[in-house]
Amino acid sequence: MLKMNHLSKVYRTHLIETHALRDFSIHVREGEFVAVTGPSGSGKTTFLNIAGLLEEFTGGEYFLDGVDVRGMNDAARSKLRNEKIGFIFQGFNLIPDLNLFDNVDVPLRYRGFNAAERKRRIEDALARVGLSARIRHYPSELSGGQQQRVAIARALAGSPKILLADEPTGNLDTQMARGVMQLLEELHSEGATILMVTHDSELAARAQRNVHVIDGQVVDIHAEPRMRGLGVVAAHAAHG
Repeated sequence: MLKMNHLSKVYRTHLIETHALRDFSIHVREGEFVAVTGPSGSGKTTFLNIAGLLEEFTGGEYFLDGVDVRGMNDAARSKLRNEKIGFIFQGFNLIPDLNLFDNVDVPLRYRGFNAAERKRRIEDALARVGLSARIRHYPSELSGGQQQRVAIARALAGSPKILLADEPTGNLDTQMARGVMQLLEELHSEGATILMVTHDSELAARAQRNVHVIDGQVVDIHAEPRMRGLGVVAAHAAHG
């Protein structure tokens, strides 16, 4: 599903080089729910941006659903991203001037679905997150938890191969966060592949697998202490 081997990402200016990822390896299988944790500045966001084809990488290889993304131009990357990936952001990223129906509709229009197909997908996705009755409401009329559910519906409507969630409960109170996490768990039980970046260890523990990132490297938290001391262990090496 998602496979990165010895990936590196270097940000360069005329004065300094910053290694955001180094020898980064991870394998997420179809149907898995993987939580990615780590301290601020560890490389989690860079990893998620590369996974979502929002950033290019410096070295190594990345296969998304069997497709080698190295060397793809912007148009090819955009097409692959729209077809394979659904994004769930911490800030919801809803358009305030559009109602729920139209917010979910936006990415479907880019995919070129006809009006009838878009309508079916939108109604199905909003029903799946329990918001059918609010379909003509605007984001400002919803609670934070409901707005995040709209964001999840928008991601689901495109039938992505993988959902990338960036701190999906970060802007929610405890009760709303539990509701969103329960929804993600339900989607996973139905076969969805989910990759979630979170700082919340309690939420991470509810995922199927937990990958820890430190200093731009994957650290296998299940390895023996001696192995952890060696620094980098590919996540898939210990779980497959």
